[in-house]
Amino acid sequence: MSVNICICDDSSQGRASVSRLVSDWAQHSGQDVRITEFPTAEAFLFEYEELAPDIVLLDIEMPGMNGVELAKRLRAENKLIQIIFITGYSEYIAEGYEVAALHYLLKPVSPQKLFSTLDRAMEKLATDGRKLVITTSTETVLLPIYEIRYIEVVKNYITLHGENDYTIKKTLKEIEGELDERFLRVGRSYIVNLRFVSRVTRTELFLRGGETVPLPRGAYETVNRAIIRLK
Repeated sequence: MSVNICICDDSSQGRASVSRLVSDWAQHSGQDVRITEFPTAEAFLFEYEELAPDIVLLDIEMPGMNGVELAKRLRAENKLIQIIFITGYSEYIAEGYEVAALHYLLKPVSPQKLFSTLDRAMEKLATDGRKLVITTSTETVLLPIYEIRYIEVVKNYITLHGENDYTIKKTLKEIEGELDERFLRVGRSYIVNLRFVSRVTRTELFLRGGETVPLPRGAYETVNRAIIRLK
């Protein structure tokens, strides 16, 4: 698999340093990598569609459009792209949750941390590309697993909630076997994609998008541990 990686940083020295590290990672991991560098977000967007990058490494503090604004534009139209922020400012970390950034790397970039982050990015590219075959009474759909926010059961049917909702005759146990480590069974009635969890209380899970899922008594610590393991 050839991997397109873009580096966007207004510092030529910063771009060159990260590019060397990415090349070292590619050689070490045996990946076929194409690296393209950009000095501004605007320059990157000009070539974005043609390049179709898999991974972007974004500086945050740039003239014109900053890295967070660029990431929001990318995520609005591309759910698969892996976004990694490279910054000297830790106060921006909270903003990464809005765009599902894979990680923040603080300057100067540690080779070990960059290598492990790129390894994770490759794993996510593989898992996020997986699809479920969903057959309803009217259609058959290839549903990307990453789109599923949560699944709930009502009697003999389950509903998969994502960008669209699909109700099929199946049990939670059956669908659970088709999912991966991002998903956690919550009580008897729900399976939740932990990537969409924005807040956890003793009684509820709050998801990005506004939904809430009731949390059974005693499940709070289990959910927190699962979220931490997924990071």
